Amino acid sequence: MPSNDARTLLQAAVPTAVAGAVATAVSAGVAGGKGAVGAAVATIVVIVFMGIGLVVLQRTARSLPHLFQAMGLMLYAAQLLLMFIFVAAFKDTTMFNPRAFAITLVATTLVWIGAQTRAHMKAKILYVEPESDKAEKPKNTGSKS
Repeated sequence: MPSNDARTLLQAAVPTAVAGAVATAVSAGVAGGKGAVGAAVATIVVIVFMGIGLVVLQRTARSLPHLFQAMGLMLYAAQLLLMFIFVAAFKDTTMFNPRAFAITLVATTLVWIGAQTRAHMKAKILYVEPESDKAEKPKNTGSKS
């Protein structure tokens, strides 16, 4: 994974983990141990899903740049759909507090998206390939006056 990709992943995952830790503490205070477990599970789900999505998107950008925008839109739609499926699948669970799970899932997803957006805007990624020494320079064919 190139350094820009790893840096973007780290700059999105760390704030999400911090927000998840805060949500876990708040959920523990409000809903007890099951609330803390629900918030922790939601944080892990968001970091894993969004992290995999970011890695897939970066690989797509490198190998198939003409599909990057469409892939990004499809990927975010799929991630949101998977998040809704997770909330629906665990809405009646007794393993953890489903309300703490759902609220933390939404909150950490928003933190991830915001942090990823900020990381991308702060990154200094070249969008034009710099001239290399091996590249052939165009010859001047015009007449000099």
